[in-house]
Parts: sequence; C-alpha cells; structure tokens
Amino acid sequence: MSEIIFEVVEDEMEGGYVATALGHAIVTEGGTLEELRSMVRDAVQCHFGDGSVGLMPKVIRLHFVRDEVLAA
Repeated sequence: MSEIIFEVVEDEMEGGYVATALGHAIVTEGGTLEELRSMVRDAVQCHFGDGSVGLMPKVIRLHFVRDEVLAA
C-alpha cells in the first residue's frame, strides 16, 4: 500500500478534530491540527507496525470535510 486516506472532521461538541481512516479500523483525535497530525502518524504506525495487516503506507493523506448549512 502506498497511501492511506483519513477523513478529518471538526468535533463541534468538544472542539478539536477527529480522523477516521478509509478502509481501515483506525480512528484518532487531536485538539489542534499539529496534535492531530502526530496522533494520525502514531495510529498508523501502531496499526501497521507488526506487518500483520499489510505494508506500512508511504503517504498519509488527510481529507478535511466541512459541512455548511444554508437556510433555504
């Protein structure tokens, strides 16, 4: 695997960010973007570290999702 993609959303209730890997059972969070990046790297290393679920990805992509509600 050369890349893993995380969907990132802002946690509106508690603040911070939540990142969920697409196609893998990895979810992590961080209070700031810097903390989130660190937590995502750590989670990927833990998930793929022993080699049992596949090769370590070379690239981690963060896809930021933002919802906006407009009055009709």
